[in-house]
Amino acid sequence: MARALLEDLFRAAVKAADSLESIRPVLPNPPQRGKTVVIGAGKGAAQMAAALEALWPGELSGTVVTRYGYGCATRTIKVLEASHPVPDEAGLVAGQHLVDLIDGLSENDLVIALVCGGGSALLPAPPEGLTLADEIHLNEILLASGAPISAMNVVRKHLSTLKGGRLAALTKARVVSLIVSDIPGDNPAQVASGPTVPDRSTRQDALDIVARYRLPLTDAMMAHLHSPQADAPSPDDAIFARHEHHVIASAGRSLEAAAALASARGIDAHILSDSMEGEARDVAMAHAAITREIATRNRPFTRPCLLLSGGETTVTLSGKGGKGGRNGEFALAFALAVEGLPVTLLAADTDGIDGTETNAGAFADGETAQRLRDAGFDGRALLSGHDSHTGFSAIGDLFITGPTGTNVNDFRAILIE
Repeated sequence: MARALLEDLFRAAVKAADSLESIRPVLPNPPQRGKTVVIGAGKGAAQMAAALEALWPGELSGTVVTRYGYGCATRTIKVLEASHPVPDEAGLVAGQHLVDLIDGLSENDLVIALVCGGGSALLPAPPEGLTLADEIHLNEILLASGAPISAMNVVRKHLSTLKGGRLAALTKARVVSLIVSDIPGDNPAQVASGPTVPDRSTRQDALDIVARYRLPLTDAMMAHLHSPQADAPSPDDAIFARHEHHVIASAGRSLEAAAALASARGIDAHILSDSMEGEARDVAMAHAAITREIATRNRPFTRPCLLLSGGETTVTLSGKGGKGGRNGEFALAFALAVEGLPVTLLAADTDGIDGTETNAGAFADGETAQRLRDAGFDGRALLSGHDSHTGFSAIGDLFITGPTGTNVNDFRAILIE
């Protein structure tokens, strides 16, 4: 029963980020004399395109880019697929296609940009002197670094010809960006590294992040970051004067939907935060400490109750990692810390994919550690080797949803009975 409830809460969170309902209130008016062209990128971009087609009162054309296997049926907007989280040649070609679509538009035209999480990897665009191989290497470095997504995207922005508002700056048309946020704090310029929304971060900020996380960038990357070519357009640039953007879905709204469902079922729900960041196992330990306090001392909340949180944790790989993503790592660390307690957790990525495997995340409870031992696994050894997927797969506790069509990042729900 506990797992069924948590799965229902996850579904409610995902539904709250549904493109059809979230786009409707911010739909721009069609241009009076020009045409409307759609561009976009992210793991939910195809579903956003389909929703826009269903709502738009006039003609539409354009292209969006999504992850392999994440496409859906559309009528007039073309859907291209490319690699995520590590870029590939298909993404490079797709990015150039988006440039070609908007390059010749006039002030009378409208560009609707559909942007969501995953767009950074799906739109590789290395600057002069760098190659796709360099951008692949950069993504691999960033994914293993433990840096928060906001820091990763500052570096990506300054090593690209499309990110940091550069894509929107290539057209004379008015650009309206509709954004599904997977960024803690919901800064629209950080989502997908902001291809259509500039921010005020500088190349010095990028260099500071490189130094702070000791990122082993190549000499060519470092040379570019030290050059004026790395400077991105400013939000004050006149090219952006007629542009606008709307965050149409976020982790906060999704957690509120889950909390409302829990309350409707008679369970007190408490949202800890929608913007938690940090090492997955460390954030798990903080959640476990609060959980133990409630389970053993009935404070700061009384049992039974539900704890909810969102954001995006990270995993710093030490050597070669095993199988699993940040939500699996969170669930495993949490399970080891609450052994024996009457609690159940679901930790999952709202896009349906945790890391590079096919599961969204995993369930864990007070008996997970013992089930792992019964199956011949040492939970702490799995955690040390970043191999949560192997353990949860062996005991049947993976949470598998398939692509959900949206992405508002991590969803964590803890039921304390």
